[in-house]
Amino acid sequence: MAKAIREIYGEALVKYGRDNPDVVVLDADVSSSTRSGLFQAACPERFFNVGVAEANMTGMAAGLASVGKIPFVNTFATFLITNGLLAARVFGSYSGLNIKLMGAYTGLSDAYDGPTHHAIEDIAVMRALPNFRVYVANDEVGTDWLVRHAIKSKGPMYIRLSRDVFPTLYEPGTKFEEGKGKILRQGKDAAIIACGRMLGMAVEASKILSSEGIDVTVVDMFTIKPLDAELITETAKSTGAVVTAEEHSVIGGLGGAVAEVLATRRVCVPLGFVGIADCHAECGAYSELLAKYGLDVPAVVAKVRETLAKK
Repeated sequence: MAKAIREIYGEALVKYGRDNPDVVVLDADVSSSTRSGLFQAACPERFFNVGVAEANMTGMAAGLASVGKIPFVNTFATFLITNGLLAARVFGSYSGLNIKLMGAYTGLSDAYDGPTHHAIEDIAVMRALPNFRVYVANDEVGTDWLVRHAIKSKGPMYIRLSRDVFPTLYEPGTKFEEGKGKILRQGKDAAIIACGRMLGMAVEASKILSSEGIDVTVVDMFTIKPLDAELITETAKSTGAVVTAEEHSVIGGLGGAVAEVLATRRVCVPLGFVGIADCHAECGAYSELLAKYGLDVPAVVAKVRETLAKK
């Protein structure tokens, strides 16, 4: 059975950070939730629990980065991109310090804690900050690669994680590349460009659509910034219809980024968006919330049909 993304993250921190003395980990008193506590147990001398002080934590990370450390900053994404935003903007975006912001419990995955803990705008916020690179965890293999990549690659970075279990989509050893999306399924009638939890649903939706004679390309756009504009353009031109799918507001996220590419390159195809409407979600079971806010397989299938009808 696949592991939860947070478990994969914590294990990867230990695996790649244990033997690198420059890796340090900071957490805002939620290490048992973010699973950064696994690193605390393995390397207690390089772990700092700062308490519920996200702004100070990000500032501390900047200080550590300024002397050559590689700080991983952990807390729930919604607090990282609000309370920690000013420090991220000044020290990461403006100053270019080598800080790694790890946004836990994104989308609706902190289901029962409700709208105060749902991170549905983090992609929009972070991709607007110059110099920040923005990634979305896709599965076990990809999440492991993201941690390894964050340690090796200098510069500010935001990585969107989740509390939940994602379907395993990639074989161990799969190679990823910064700024390059990956095609999981090739089709000719339409394309679904997805990230995070919605990627597995896009794959399932493509199987249902295939049974109806609709041949769909599925693209994993785990690298939001830099964005693979070439792949988006080629996919749109070859299929003639594009649907984006993300566990995020439909405003400013992956869908917005794809729309910007197609508009600036004058690629005129029908475009549909699967995401959270301009609203806050409720508390409840995660699967029920995903269904209620149109973030499930039937919603993706319906959006592809709707978009295809506009060709």
